[in-house]
Amino acid sequence: MVADGGSLDIHRARLRDGRVCDIGIRAGRISRISESSSGHVEHDSEPGTAAVPVIEAEGRLVTESFVDGHLHLDKVYTLPIIGDAALTAYTGAGMATAARGIELARAVKVDYDRAWITPNVTRSLREAVRNGVLHVQAFVDVDTASELEGLYGVLDARAEFADILDVQVVAFPQDGLLRDPGAGALCEEAMRLGADVVGGIPWIEHTKQDMAAHVEWACSLAGKLGRRVAMLVDDAGDPSLRTSELLGRSMIEHGLVGRGVACHARAVGLYPVGEQVRLAELARAAGLGFVSDPHTGPLALPVERFRSLGVAVALGQDDMEDAYYPYGRHNMLEVAFLASHLLELKTSADQDHLMDMVTGSAAGVLGIAGHQLAVGNAANLCIHDSERLVDVLREHAAPRWVVSRGRIVAATERVTVWGSAAQ
Repeated sequence: MVADGGSLDIHRARLRDGRVCDIGIRAGRISRISESSSGHVEHDSEPGTAAVPVIEAEGRLVTESFVDGHLHLDKVYTLPIIGDAALTAYTGAGMATAARGIELARAVKVDYDRAWITPNVTRSLREAVRNGVLHVQAFVDVDTASELEGLYGVLDARAEFADILDVQVVAFPQDGLLRDPGAGALCEEAMRLGADVVGGIPWIEHTKQDMAAHVEWACSLAGKLGRRVAMLVDDAGDPSLRTSELLGRSMIEHGLVGRGVACHARAVGLYPVGEQVRLAELARAAGLGFVSDPHTGPLALPVERFRSLGVAVALGQDDMEDAYYPYGRHNMLEVAFLASHLLELKTSADQDHLMDMVTGSAAGVLGIAGHQLAVGNAANLCIHDSERLVDVLREHAAPRWVVSRGRIVAATERVTVWGSAAQ
């Protein structure tokens, strides 16, 4: 059960527009944003009630908490088990052998056991909280190799953090549906057991007919259950796959407008510009949002073009020390910092876009309402150590304070001892 929200006053916090404000939080929601006075903290609690905790932000930047639109949560910290073979195949040769990488990564799932999966997931979610990530779309493999073991491991860890962060679990047939007979039934069982989102990865199938059947199955199931759909699309160096288009059209056909997410879509970066524009038009009609993870592969969605065409785009962590990526700290500022270089987004306007893609825009992609720093919205906030956005991105450090539902859930201090005092 999610606990009731807390109350808190934040004094002299700097908004992204430069204003320095006092922020009041009551019952887990933002009750007041007012221009800050220099001498005192304004309180609006009732007489006779307990004192409200206060954060003295001292001009530090405050933002919405972070949203991770794409993380393979059951796989975190499994690279030591699987080794580098899958990583080499997935990222090599312009991603021409990405499917082979997925086949090699399947080996780890034969030994899936919630006894070690749950502690790994717990470690990852603890890092999420420390780094201010309070919403996660978590893909969990459900197939005939792992069956439901990864799902149970993730659901157990999710329950431990239910009062702090939101984890949307995607029932994900990583090895395909037609390629892996029985995976569809297991995904349907996963939805009954507590998964939130119907997943898919149509490009992994052998034929275009099978890709279309894969998308049709997922969208039909999501429509029947009244759920969202999230798929890994076009995640290879093959511009002929066109599974992003399949997803958009199927969402419209099944009444899922505004309820779908396309992750990766790397091959779209290889399309001629005219075809990118046509896909963006379809995505707008379908309400299809995209999540890009440019740091985990050599190809990427044309993020700024899609944003300029009115398509909602987020960034995701994607992987943490697993068969596909050796790094990752569940730190969306780090992801944004890497994206700044990989996507050539460096101006002050670009920096604003990067922050949007891990906060407000990312929430929109996942269908999370009211994730803006505004009166009446949930008080899920980060107070950073720096005043300027450029410094926050440059340092990509854990926030000084993380506030979830009006309560301080993490506080991080960085201390350097200089000179003779360090001896």
